Amino acid sequence: MTTEWRSRTGRIGVLTGAGISTDSGIPDFRGPRGVWTKDPIAELLSTYQNYVADPSLRERAWLARRDNPAWQAVPNPAHKALADLERAGRAVTVITQNIDRLHQRAGSSPERVIEIHGNMFDVVCIECDFHTTMAATLERVSAGEPDPPCPDCGGILKSATVMFGQQMDRRTMAAATIAAETSEIFLAIGTSLQVEPAASMCAIAVRGGADLVIVNAEPTPYDELATEVIREPIGTAVPRLVAEILAA
Repeated sequence: MTTEWRSRTGRIGVLTGAGISTDSGIPDFRGPRGVWTKDPIAELLSTYQNYVADPSLRERAWLARRDNPAWQAVPNPAHKALADLERAGRAVTVITQNIDRLHQRAGSSPERVIEIHGNMFDVVCIECDFHTTMAATLERVSAGEPDPPCPDCGGILKSATVMFGQQMDRRTMAAATIAAETSEIFLAIGTSLQVEPAASMCAIAVRGGADLVIVNAEPTPYDELATEVIREPIGTAVPRLVAEILAA
């Protein structure tokens, strides 16, 4: 095991996936007990073309949003450790695939968190510029609108997340790419690294000279590029790594 990377003093990039939030009670997607592993049809709810075409799917999606365990979730030790790393004065940028905002709630500066897949707290119209809160829209669902239309144009509403088949936001991806390119240490935590272009941030970081450290229970396509691969539980691995970085 190579340990020298811990003493690098430059920028730290962090890519986080669903696995960092499982200790907060939010199931991941592709793990052994993942949402899509147990119910493959649930993946359709995250596919843009299906969502737009099928009103019954949208009705199910609004119920899934209402019942999302993330509403009750609180940050866990891994989220808090990354916030502590920033508070200790290190230049940390978190690129997250998650939509739960647990990094910000743990204390990471919002301007240092790049949400490449959007967030679950806002709602947008796919046909006009209307936007509102998820809470306000779920009130409409509870009041008897199973698939609430846009109040401005009558168009389809969706959460402010990036679905499969939907274009990524160019500015967000540009910011993520810069963060990866300029990192000396790049941590990939709790992500299967199977979804592009998020996973490619690992290769971008390595090309830029970073040490890549992967913390994930299962093997990933990027393990061979990593300086170190860690399989221990994220809730203990990340606080330990942060402590070692700060002590180096």
